[in-house]
Amino acid sequence: MFNLFLAVFPEIFIINATFILLIHGVVFSTSKKDDYPPLVSNVGWLGLLSVLITLLLLAAGAPLLTIAHLFWNNFFRRDNFTYFCQILLLLSTAGTISMCFDFFEQERFDAFEFIVLILLSTCSMLFMISAYDLIAMYLAIELQSLCFYVIAASKRKSEFSTEAGLKYLILGAFSSGILLFGCSMIYGSTGATHFDQLAKILTGYEITGARSSGIFMGILFIAVGFLFKITAVPFHMWAPDIYEGSPTPVTAFLSIAPKISIFANMLRVFIYGSYGATLQQIFFFCSIASMILGALAAMAQTKVKRLLAYSSIGHVGYICIGFSCGTIEGIQSLLIGIFIYALMTIDAFAIVLALRQTRVKYIADLGALAKTNPILAITFSITMFSYAGIPPLAGFCSKFYLFFAALGCGAYFLASVGVVTSVIGCFYYIRLVKRMFFDTPRTWILYEPMDRDKSLLLAMTSSFITLFFLYPSPLFSVTHQMALSLYL
Repeated sequence: MFNLFLAVFPEIFIINATFILLIHGVVFSTSKKDDYPPLVSNVGWLGLLSVLITLLLLAAGAPLLTIAHLFWNNFFRRDNFTYFCQILLLLSTAGTISMCFDFFEQERFDAFEFIVLILLSTCSMLFMISAYDLIAMYLAIELQSLCFYVIAASKRKSEFSTEAGLKYLILGAFSSGILLFGCSMIYGSTGATHFDQLAKILTGYEITGARSSGIFMGILFIAVGFLFKITAVPFHMWAPDIYEGSPTPVTAFLSIAPKISIFANMLRVFIYGSYGATLQQIFFFCSIASMILGALAAMAQTKVKRLLAYSSIGHVGYICIGFSCGTIEGIQSLLIGIFIYALMTIDAFAIVLALRQTRVKYIADLGALAKTNPILAITFSITMFSYAGIPPLAGFCSKFYLFFAALGCGAYFLASVGVVTSVIGCFYYIRLVKRMFFDTPRTWILYEPMDRDKSLLLAMTSSFITLFFLYPSPLFSVTHQMALSLYL
């Protein structure tokens, strides 16, 4: 019983910390001594501290993971896969919160609830990663989505932010309905919601004929709901507008955190028991379509955040290569891809936030950045080269391993499309670098110095991206353990 309590203690702690922060914000927002900007910053620092303490509690519970175990009426599962995905999620949340403080000050952002909602969505994603039942999975996804709808529209004075929140609410509710309909069809056809029971029913089960049409349609609807949440083509239409309209820290969070939790859920649901040839073909198609659209649509963009949105869609296509393979090597390559993508995206959005102090919005505004702020220009160039997959940076290692996994399972066409779209992607990433180093702007912009929080964050992520090739084996061994724990 005590070990069971320790297993869920990180989640219990962050839920309680979130509610205490909410009460703290409500109490102090009514006092005249603490005005809003210092209050928001104060809640932000306490929120960051809560995430780091949760991370330590999770690390302290690692010795309990010698065997995987189920808890809370078998709704949740704790194993190596859960443990490492939750650590990556908490690191991403900590990185997102740490880049927010200067944004609060510059924009006179007066909503402390922003940090509370980020923490609440992190709680739901922690539960989503460990969910081992369709009911627990759906409830966690809904709680996460409700938080995202609000924080997307959190910049109340901006009509773009309000529009982004409204679009996300309507389309997100539509995808949640499809997901719930799929879960209900699976339950109606099998009488089970637990992943173990579903795996026993569906293992070796040929999904053909009229009797099994309910199971097939249920799995299809669940796949569509998931693909919508990770912005895979053809369910990507909401992403560019919402990424552009939302406040930049929200865009950074939406680009990273949901993808970690949803991909973890997808692996639990599909790879474990219901991964058939039809489903594999669907993911093949979505992976190829995402890579092609991400590469071609990004070439036409003039705004930095919109370009990063299409880049994110393209990278979802690359990560889906690992999922499409359905092998241990494919899952391992997917996990490596997500980890490196999260670091690169934190790096890119921290730089975009630093540039938005001087209202840099369009790619043309980056002209001669190398002359006014050479260190920032070099860091941004390293990130773009890593996105493009240029060796020996971390982005090259993740793409190489993904393509290697595709070749290993015989998906030669998938690997060749990935290589071609990577080459096309080099065009718009290198165009950014060319703009910073070789173009002369119409009006010169004097860039303000970056705050210490983002400087430290950029130093850590850029160092990892640059030096990863020197010692990649720890990440490879960790992701291999995670992939194996899915099957054990």
